[in-house]
Amino acid sequence: MEAAHKFRGFPYKPYSIQIDFMNALYHSLNVGGVSMLESPTGTGKTLSMICSALQWVVDRREQQKSNKENSAKNDDFGSDDEPDWMRNFTVNKDNEAPEKKIKKKENFQIGFGKSNQRRTHESFIKKEEKNLRVSRDEVELSDDEFLLEEYESEEEGAVGDGKSKRKAGGACLSSSSDEEEDDSDDKEDEEEKERLQVFFCSRTHSQLSQFIKELRKTVFANEMKVVSLGSRKNFCINEGVLKLGNSTRINERCLELQKKKNEVSKIKNLGGGRRIRRTKASSGCPMLRKYKLQKDFRSEMTQQGALDIEDLVHLGRSLNTCPYYGSRSMVPAADLVVLPYQSLLSKSSRESLGLNLKNNIVIIDEAHNLADSLISMYDSKITFSQLENVHYHMEKYFERYCNLLGPGNRRYIQTLLVLTRAFLQILCNEVDASYMYSFQSTEKGSEETGASDSSMAINDFLFSLNIDNINLIKLLQYIKESNIMHKVSSYGDKVASLQKGLAHKVNGTAECGENGSILSSFRALADMLLSLTNKDADGRIIISRTRVICSGKLGGYIKYVMLTGEKIFSEIIDQAHAVVLAGGTLQPIEETRDRLFPWLPPDQLHFFSCSHIVPPESILPVAVSHGPSGQSFDFSYSSRSSSIVIQELGILLCNLTTVVPEGIVVFFSSFDYEELIYDSWKASGILERIMKKKCVFREPRKNTDVESVLKEYKEVIDTLSTKDVKGNAAPQSGAILLAVVGGKISEGINLSDGMGRCIVMVGLPYPSPSDLELMERVKFIEGLQTSNSTRTSNLSVSTEFKSGDVQAGFDILRSCRHRGKEYYENLCMKAVNQSIGRAIRHINDYAAILLVDARYADCSKRSFSHPTDKLPQWIRNRLVSSTHNYGQVHRMLHQFFKLNRKEGCK
Repeated sequence: MEAAHKFRGFPYKPYSIQIDFMNALYHSLNVGGVSMLESPTGTGKTLSMICSALQWVVDRREQQKSNKENSAKNDDFGSDDEPDWMRNFTVNKDNEAPEKKIKKKENFQIGFGKSNQRRTHESFIKKEEKNLRVSRDEVELSDDEFLLEEYESEEEGAVGDGKSKRKAGGACLSSSSDEEEDDSDDKEDEEEKERLQVFFCSRTHSQLSQFIKELRKTVFANEMKVVSLGSRKNFCINEGVLKLGNSTRINERCLELQKKKNEVSKIKNLGGGRRIRRTKASSGCPMLRKYKLQKDFRSEMTQQGALDIEDLVHLGRSLNTCPYYGSRSMVPAADLVVLPYQSLLSKSSRESLGLNLKNNIVIIDEAHNLADSLISMYDSKITFSQLENVHYHMEKYFERYCNLLGPGNRRYIQTLLVLTRAFLQILCNEVDASYMYSFQSTEKGSEETGASDSSMAINDFLFSLNIDNINLIKLLQYIKESNIMHKVSSYGDKVASLQKGLAHKVNGTAECGENGSILSSFRALADMLLSLTNKDADGRIIISRTRVICSGKLGGYIKYVMLTGEKIFSEIIDQAHAVVLAGGTLQPIEETRDRLFPWLPPDQLHFFSCSHIVPPESILPVAVSHGPSGQSFDFSYSSRSSSIVIQELGILLCNLTTVVPEGIVVFFSSFDYEELIYDSWKASGILERIMKKKCVFREPRKNTDVESVLKEYKEVIDTLSTKDVKGNAAPQSGAILLAVVGGKISEGINLSDGMGRCIVMVGLPYPSPSDLELMERVKFIEGLQTSNSTRTSNLSVSTEFKSGDVQAGFDILRSCRHRGKEYYENLCMKAVNQSIGRAIRHINDYAAILLVDARYADCSKRSFSHPTDKLPQWIRNRLVSSTHNYGQVHRMLHQFFKLNRKEGCK
């Protein structure tokens, strides 16, 4: 089969590397398991993935259909080696299924009405409420509403089967109607079970939109059912909820509205003078009151084909119905589900959305930092203010209802009070100093003038607080089943409302302020308790005791940092038929394998890497070790703030403006360093010299402002470049964009053609060694070279950090022998590769790439790996790694742009 025919969905004549990539992906899906596919940015990777993966789905379905037809023919003639009772059993089972299905459907409709769409929507709401442990109770002044049901549990000694015992007559966690609905949902899930689905996820909203844009170019956009998923914040069209801004508040308010039912009464004539009043409850959110509109929404989605989040929001607004729940309800019937990292990699999110990975395809794009992205989703954090918030309101609740609560509730509430008090004490340094001394070094400075962060293992943390005897599993079970979070927060909110003389319910109280509602604080506590049930070696507890802030409260926090994603990712691998990790820069793959699937033998990991589509003469990567004045470029931590180095960099930019046409993008290691450089150039007059040739733009710290800056940057380049081509005298010729590694511009932004004719990478953007969480990961990874049973590092370094203590971090790095140091270097070079990869975006594009630092230059004396060894092969093969002076660099740039501009005019 010819490749062009095999991948019929590809809208253009594919390049050879695109055919190779599609064949590699197709083969990976055939074999199953884990594969890593690397293709440089700008090579049509997204389009190749779409056409290969979806073509495989089409081919597999045709094969399954053919197998079923053949099987049916064989069944008609019978099988000699299949006994009669087996054939009869199969026939009877098939005949019985429709009756059971009809009976189940009839029973469900008797209790809940005939609207399948309404049932589907309510099932999603119920699933999510269970997942987030939100009660259905409403806030009223009656004690009955705030009082907890009597709660009894197994004996404290054993967890048992995890079931609790409730007082007879009390409301159960799930009523009979809930169970019936769950049974119906299970039946529907069973019917969708055989549907082969592809789950495609990426890191950012814009990357997912780009995926849909590429999908629309293919025939699959109309042949397959596609659904895009996202957060409530991206989907919500209820202006009253959306204005809350914060994602947590939006989620809480949305769920709260689902519980608020508006009662609508209708009187129906039954004949003979008899009438009956019927009451119907509808959602408290105006965007979900009419279930018919949700049905219309799904119908429009099917008709319009592949829609991204913006399209779905527009559709929701036009129909005046919720696009968030509308898109979610389409998941079971979808062939392709497009969703962000969090929704796929987080187990709780998968369960909430009803995603079924079993025997399906998972494609994870932009997987270069997958391990760190994955484990960060399982971090948990609770601040000093949140702890105060929970402890204060639990105390008030307990004082009010202590005599009315049963022994089970009293015992668990007292346990929660003990825990929150212990957490508060450790942030105030009120724990056993003799015990903590073994984990901390002597602190410098006072609490009010400095900050000290320490790290501990889970067991050490529990022992130090004397709470190691508490059964956290049973406590979490109590929190989940008793509605304690909602009862306490509802009572606290109502009391605060009455005290402030407000007639309406407020979100949060004076005590919580910007930290969110009582409910948010309680959830943070529950998440932290859940983290403490992890294996001791899988993570670390970070304790930050910070200075007194302006409000007079300690701004400290306790945070759990997950260090390994091995167990988390294994759940995805075990379920899916195939897991594909794709990206522009995935090497070195050993790090990803060691951190996510170390049990996988090397011969079972399929890896493919292709070169770039642009010809070699279209890129000019150069290591620039010296500036125009002959000053060596050293942007290491100790030298980068030198006024001489900063001035030399400015002179370099002045020279580049005379030889580089259109746009120059300069990447700095951080916003703070960019600001230092900018202010220094402004004071010395260098900035004024640069602006005589090119306009200067700066990447804003707020991501929401990036788009407008890029738009203006492009307009200036297009305008000035047009004048220059016409031959008119122009004082300026393009623009310079000062950007930041790790910022939005360095991740997923297209700087093609004139927007990125030259990329300047200033220094090696190593992450700060003062980051305690990062250093904990380094120590853990360094310990990976030991056996699995003793995954602990033998690093003899202090675990106590002073705020901004870079030296402590360097001590850890110097103690590393191999893996930890390698990981630290990989973080730097992956960031470099992501940034410089923004420039070359298509086959006719061209750009120069300047790596400005003496450490990029060739040095044969190095005994360990060189930074440029980790550059993508298509750049490394063309790298000019050694130059005698800047004059040589300038001449190469002049020739490069002269040649390519001439080629572009042909």
